[in-house]
Amino acid sequence: MSTPTGADRARQVTVTVAEVACVLGTLVGVGVLGTEVSAVSGGALAADSTLVAPAGPAFSIWSVIYAGLAAYTVWQWLPGQAASERHRRIGWWVAASMVLNAAWLLVVQQGWIWGSVAVIAALLATLVEIGRRLTATPSGGLVDTVVTDGTLGLYLGWVAVATGANVAAALVEAGTDPTGVLGYVVALVVLAAVTLGGVVLAQRLGGRVTVAGATAWGLAWLAQGRLTDSPASVLVAVAAVVAALVVLAAVIRVRLGGGRAARSGRTGSPAVL
Repeated sequence: MSTPTGADRARQVTVTVAEVACVLGTLVGVGVLGTEVSAVSGGALAADSTLVAPAGPAFSIWSVIYAGLAAYTVWQWLPGQAASERHRRIGWWVAASMVLNAAWLLVVQQGWIWGSVAVIAALLATLVEIGRRLTATPSGGLVDTVVTDGTLGLYLGWVAVATGANVAAALVEAGTDPTGVLGYVVALVVLAAVTLGGVVLAQRLGGRVTVAGATAWGLAWLAQGRLTDSPASVLVAVAAVVAALVVLAAVIRVRLGGGRAARSGRTGSPAVL
């Protein structure tokens, strides 16, 4: 077992400080220390603002993600974890993701919707890099798989959907009619991008079920919102369901392919979570 270095300790402290910032940002976002996200900029980010805004219950996934990030912060301090190769590869990136998360909440508090697009795009890119690094570094066991892979997989899958919704919200705030022709084009392009991204992530990250599951969760609630809330659209609802099924099918295909590769002696086992 490697001895923790000064850089390891600095990383652990940075992750912890970032977690505190993330918690404070969350308190702002839910309205405890600021205005609830759904109410900023005239409701531009509310569940009924665009054709690709998921219904309200979809956002409950944040409770799981935030609990997981807190667990990861504690986990990386436990004996034997400080010098873990996995934490060395992803720790700084996880800290960056939590800071970006808090920054997004603070930016939307100011009503800077296009600024929030830039921040969430940076967050998505950070999470993709974390996924790549996790895939390249074996898990340290069951707890590590659940806390690290599980949390960060859900985080990535959900932010992939949220990024598309954020872009659509910015366009609507800029004057696009959410139910006009351009609004429908934006919605379908966003769904196509999320679907393509989900398929690519399935292939590049070893078929991570948490990533696909979180993406499908967001898409399913998007479909629910278009069937039961305003703005209603059966077309977008059907497209969202198809997108969710394609993303899930891509993961199943990768995992079945990985199993066949393993049985035939080739490398490339699928990720656990």
